[in-house]
Amino acid sequence: MSYLDELNDVQRQAVTNTDGPVLVVAGPGSGKTRVLTYRIAHLIEKGTAPWEILALTFTNKAAREMKERIGKVVGPRANRVWAGTFHSIFARILRVEAEKIGYPSNFTIYDSDDSKSVIRSIIQEMNLNKDHYNPNAILSRISSAKSSLITPKLYEKDEELREQDRMAKRPHLHAIYKKYTARCKRSGAMDFDDLLYRLYELFQKNPDNVLDKYREKFKYVLVDEFQDTNHLQYSIIRKFIQYDKSDRNICVVGDDAQSIYAFRGATIQNILDFEKDFEKHGIKVFKLEQNYRSTEHIVQTANEVIGYNRRQIKKTIWSDKGDGHKIKLIKAMTDGEEGQRIADNILEQKNRHHLRNSEIAILYRTNAQSRVFEEYLRRYNIAYKIFGGLSFYQRKEVKDMVAYLRLAVNTMDEEALRRVINYPKRGIGKTTLDKISTVTAQLDKPLWECLGRVQLSKRALGAIADFVAMIKSFQKKAEGENAYEAASYIAKRSGIMDELKADNSVEGINRMENVNALLDGVKAFVEDDTVIDTETIADKSLASYLQNIALLTDLDTKEDENTEYVTLMSVHAAKGLEFKSVFVVGMEEKLFPSFMSLESQDGIDEERRLFYVAITRAEQFLTLSYANSRYRYGQMRYNEPSRFLQEVPLERLEEISGARSSFGSNRPGFMDRSTDNGNSNGSSGARVSGNFKKPDRAVSLGIDPKDFKPNAPTEIQAGMKVLHLKFGEGKVLSIDGGSANRIATIFFKNASDPQQRKIMLKFAKLQIIG
Repeated sequence: MSYLDELNDVQRQAVTNTDGPVLVVAGPGSGKTRVLTYRIAHLIEKGTAPWEILALTFTNKAAREMKERIGKVVGPRANRVWAGTFHSIFARILRVEAEKIGYPSNFTIYDSDDSKSVIRSIIQEMNLNKDHYNPNAILSRISSAKSSLITPKLYEKDEELREQDRMAKRPHLHAIYKKYTARCKRSGAMDFDDLLYRLYELFQKNPDNVLDKYREKFKYVLVDEFQDTNHLQYSIIRKFIQYDKSDRNICVVGDDAQSIYAFRGATIQNILDFEKDFEKHGIKVFKLEQNYRSTEHIVQTANEVIGYNRRQIKKTIWSDKGDGHKIKLIKAMTDGEEGQRIADNILEQKNRHHLRNSEIAILYRTNAQSRVFEEYLRRYNIAYKIFGGLSFYQRKEVKDMVAYLRLAVNTMDEEALRRVINYPKRGIGKTTLDKISTVTAQLDKPLWECLGRVQLSKRALGAIADFVAMIKSFQKKAEGENAYEAASYIAKRSGIMDELKADNSVEGINRMENVNALLDGVKAFVEDDTVIDTETIADKSLASYLQNIALLTDLDTKEDENTEYVTLMSVHAAKGLEFKSVFVVGMEEKLFPSFMSLESQDGIDEERRLFYVAITRAEQFLTLSYANSRYRYGQMRYNEPSRFLQEVPLERLEEISGARSSFGSNRPGFMDRSTDNGNSNGSSGARVSGNFKKPDRAVSLGIDPKDFKPNAPTEIQAGMKVLHLKFGEGKVLSIDGGSANRIATIFFKNASDPQQRKIMLKFAKLQIIG
């Protein structure tokens, strides 16, 4: 059977129409990856050389999967396609061409910690207020400027940007940007934004001898997840394809309804305007609307919800997998009860529907929400794993080891040098380093070149000479040996291994294991015989290894999908994944949608797209939940249910513990579709009518959580009826203990687990109701 026979009609058209500009609008679960990979395979089968095809993705995992699928059709030729992330492909080009813009070919790639460290040192040098000049905020501002192609010089001249900085009490931000850029260049380093920013600069400054070379090289350009591109990425793509000519072959694949990364600089306008941009070049548009992942209840719920957004590429997703199970809604009094109810439902799905842990995911808006679900999953002995914690490559001992490796490849790498010059301790303390830094600033030379130019004590000079000799020996190893041989030598000779071996604590042993795991990773890199380039000999040098790990994405470090644990992650992290059962939790105003989005309709629209992504991760079971109250920042907060719950079709919801009745038969929404489609300002001022916001355990009493007013502990007496926001209505059976430590024995009849509870009154919140 031909690979084309595996495609439906629209997919086949998207694959076989290879020439000219093409937009593939791919709904969730519609076979997007298959279309993209078969399109590349079809090009090769028709006679296009694999190395003339450029395919840009957002994760290395997607690029690997793409090559594997292409390989099943065309064999080993798939390995010669230029497929990779924007950053990895652009880094490859820059390794060859960087000297044309004043960078060494072995430039270092800074991660965000490195960049923040440089910014912190600049703030200190400029003697600026650390409270106003937060490194995270400054790095974000610089990143935004680069993504908009604003150089330090243009930034300084832009009065609007300068006024914004003055309003934020950061009037010297332009100077920090200028110094940061100079410091990175002096260190022979690029941050992640620079891999795009500097490539654009390279093409702009060398249109004839560099840009034309790559335009001629790549006859076909394909872009995955186009809705996630930013202004700078699209600008580079347009340069690749010689935008002003109609015979260039560009195919972009994406879904405007899944554009959820505005906070990273992505702009939905790229995909919304793409058809108009190439209208005069005879663009073809194909809409993949059949969903192969989810049942009809889930798919139609997603359609209904996303229909409330204003600007979008119109499409109607459909499924032939049958109606399936209705969407469940769980309403809880507190976040603790929400955690318990979710764990209960997971157990039910495992027992009744025989789902495995790996087929279940809990998705939340913010990572901080994971705690309560962890607590109940532990109690129920359900294995789970959280994604979004500290990455392996962010651990101190791993970063220390990698800093030595970086220094062996590029001695101008100032951040790496500062990190390890006195680790393990070798007598080069802060005072010595400050003196060297002063000379570095005066001479405007790299720190490495100034190590021997400072008046220091004999002991300090000896320590520095030994350090320099050691690093030079590392350089020699890195130049003459493969990555593993060099890394093993550096690990032993640097003293890191001895330092970690001396610590016999559990933490020390774990740190040692992490460094060994890093070395194992280097070994695997060296022994991997997969051809990833058009070159016949794979590069197994230390420099190549460092580029490889610097460009890893979060999804690339995700463990094997068959591991038996329930997945806990943010909705952002879940994009591109799928599970048989999905729990979308914390569906409350100011949480989902986020309170930061409520100031604009664009913000609400993006949050709704995020909800759409969450819904469409589910294959068979979708459960939504919210809590009337939860602790945030140490205080109990009372919450309105999310406006997005009001947009879920009532006929597709299943009643759970009174959740249906709380919607009411007419269920008026936070805002009608008419107001949400342009007339609303997106404010949080709208309210649900009826009983929707009342806790089910207090409905019969007519008590709203906002009106809940706990009595003083001294007022509580035996025989009284009381209300507790978590346990519901109860009767005080007895009071024991002294005045400062009074303990009430209360029988709660409305709790999900009716029983007597002993509660210390000075910590309890109880309202007398009778």
